[in-house]
Amino acid sequence: MTTGVTGPSRARIDVKTLREDRWWLAPLTTFVVFSAFVVYATWRAFAGAHYFSEPYLSPFYSPCLGDCVEGASDFGQPFAWWPLSAALIILIFPLGFRMTCYYYRKAYYRAFWLSPPACAVAEPHKKYSGETRLPLILQNVHRYFWYAALLVALILTYDVLLAFRPAEGEPTGIHMGLGTVLMAINVVYIWLYTLSCHSCRHAVGGRLRHFSKHPVRYKLWTWVSKLNLNHARYAWVSLFSVALVDLYIYLLAINAFEDPRFF
Repeated sequence: MTTGVTGPSRARIDVKTLREDRWWLAPLTTFVVFSAFVVYATWRAFAGAHYFSEPYLSPFYSPCLGDCVEGASDFGQPFAWWPLSAALIILIFPLGFRMTCYYYRKAYYRAFWLSPPACAVAEPHKKYSGETRLPLILQNVHRYFWYAALLVALILTYDVLLAFRPAEGEPTGIHMGLGTVLMAINVVYIWLYTLSCHSCRHAVGGRLRHFSKHPVRYKLWTWVSKLNLNHARYAWVSLFSVALVDLYIYLLAINAFEDPRFF
């Protein structure tokens, strides 16, 4: 039995597409932007330096559990023996959450694998097995990465609270600089992205036969459902915000400029 574009359920159209708009623009933009982030994140993850400028810790390195610079480890260094960058210890969890995300799958399947390139555009693959075989069957672990993402979001929230403490040598009181504001904005979008996740929606309201018997879970389900409408937006904004915060802390760490202080 034929599958893919030649399957019996597919439209019998000889041309690649009948669309006349610039359908290729969206997957091309996704390819360029996502590739740029992957290159940047890979460089920063393997760098192992310039990730802490007191009191700011890069979200790429939080929590810093390896052999970290002084002041960066608020949870100790249980992996001090780790020979590589400390970021590589924990990045698997936020990265796994994003790579298995339902929205991101749609985005990078289209942009990188052309499966399909866009709606109503034939894909070049002759066969399609979905996510039933290796390696794509591993996408089904997304809900477990969501649990880890909740913990990561909590830790990043704790980092924001620590960003209000004065750095060493500063007078006592509250520290609030541009870095504090950027970290706070980032963690808000991290939470919006995490809580708008389809797995979160299923966790709070899935498998319920009668919403009337579970009013609390039903209320949570309605809230998450509203957030879920903008899940794609939160996915991209949080991707940009986490990279921006890391870049800002990197520039502070190399003394490119001083952190503007509000009080």
